[in-house]
Amino acid sequence: MSIRIGNSCVNCQKISEGHYCSAHEVKVNDHYTCDSFEMQVALKNDPNCETCSRFNKKSCANPQKAAPGMLCSHWAPLHAEA
Repeated sequence: MSIRIGNSCVNCQKISEGHYCSAHEVKVNDHYTCDSFEMQVALKNDPNCETCSRFNKKSCANPQKAAPGMLCSHWAPLHAEA
């Protein structure tokens, strides 16, 4: 089984404002992907507390220290699902 987190419509060149796919002429969301996928030139890669799904939650490994801009080895992307 292959896992393709970055291979979703949100990271595709063919997505426009309002999550509209210009290749298939349909509204999509970040759970969609297809074989016509073309990766955007640049992705936002900002692994810090503010972009972590554990920030301000019980699962945070460093709740007393966690702050915007801080990096840690327990970082989890906001939209990651397995």
